[in-house]
Amino acid sequence: MDKKQCNFNEMERLAKKVEFLDNPERRGDIPPKKLIKKLPVKKTDSILDLGAGTGYFTIPFAKTVEGPVYALDIDLDMLEIIKKKAIEENITNVKSIKGCIDDLPLSDNSIDLVFASLVLHEVQQLSTSLQQIKRVLKDNGYFICIEFEKKDNQPHNHPRITSSAMEQELIKAGLAVTEKLTPTDAIYMIIARK
Repeated sequence: MDKKQCNFNEMERLAKKVEFLDNPERRGDIPPKKLIKKLPVKKTDSILDLGAGTGYFTIPFAKTVEGPVYALDIDLDMLEIIKKKAIEENITNVKSIKGCIDDLPLSDNSIDLVFASLVLHEVQQLSTSLQQIKRVLKDNGYFICIEFEKKDNQPHNHPRITSSAMEQELIKAGLAVTEKLTPTDAIYMIIARK
């Protein structure tokens, strides 16, 4: 395969990934603006979007708050897409960070709200990641977790975490669960506070 074909294949792979990540049906068809209105978000908040992907939630968060919105992802291509979207929409408070959830490159007690949508089922050590989230949260800061509910006899092999198991992990990490919601049969949302 020549270099030109290799570049085309890479661009095609990236386009498919973006299409998948931006698909509202994947997220239970929860429009970001509608979801954000239900969250304890203040205009002055600093927000960390874990596994930000294409900025599906990052960009709407950045339009909602005046504080910094950190988009964390391990994929530089995704971070570039977020940067382009922010420039196109004249948004200046988005900060892209390449990094992993189990070793967050942010200061202790620096974030008002940490948001993780459909990403925690992919981490190797959930307890380590939750300790990192707690570390960067300010006192009384919020952690919002959206995940697919694990059900018996699922027709796919994707990893899942039940809402009850996630709740127990959050409590073990020292976070207080304040609310549990089920926007759809397949998705749950847990709001916890430090």
